[in-house]
Amino acid sequence: MKTVIAFGASNASDSINAQLARYASSQLTGVSVTFLDLNDFEMPIYSSDRQRQDGVPEPARRFQALIREASGVLISFAEHNGSYTVAFKNLFDWTSVLEGGVWLDTPLCLMATSPGPRGGLGVLSAAVDRMPRNGGVVVSSFSLPSFAKNFNEAQGVTDPALSAQLQEALRLFQGELNK
Repeated sequence: MKTVIAFGASNASDSINAQLARYASSQLTGVSVTFLDLNDFEMPIYSSDRQRQDGVPEPARRFQALIREASGVLISFAEHNGSYTVAFKNLFDWTSVLEGGVWLDTPLCLMATSPGPRGGLGVLSAAVDRMPRNGGVVVSSFSLPSFAKNFNEAQGVTDPALSAQLQEALRLFQGELNK
C-alpha cells in the first residue's frame, strides 16, 4: 500500500493548516496516511556552527527517514509574514543538510490557507518554487482563502468552486501516487 505523510507546516495547536491537511489527506483513497505534528520535530535553531559542534539532531534524521519511506507528502503551509513558519523552516534547514536533501524525489501536494482572502498565496508560491530545488516533485497545489468562511470540520471546503479545485489537486496527486 502507498503511504502519504501529511502535515500542517505550523506548530500551533489550533492550526487551520493542520485542519486543511488532515481533511485533504482524508480524501485520498487506497493509501495509508501518517499525520505529523511539527512539535514532534522541535530542535535548536539551525546554524552551521551548531551543526559542526553537535551534528544534526535526531528529529531531522527521523523526519528524513519518514520522507524516505513515503510514497508522497501533502503539506499545508501556514504563512507568517509572507513566508514559512519558523517551526517548518527550522526543520527544513536541518533536514536539508542530510545526505540526499529534504524531499528525496518524493511527489508533493502543496497547499496553504489563511484567515484572509489571499489564502497563504505568498508562502505557497515560495514553496512551489523552492521545493523542486530540494528534491521535491510538486504535483499539485491549492490555496484556500478566508478559512473560516470556506471551511468547516463537518463538510470540509464548503465553497463549491474551491472544493472542485481541491479535488482536482488531490486527483493529480493521487494519480502520481498510483503510477
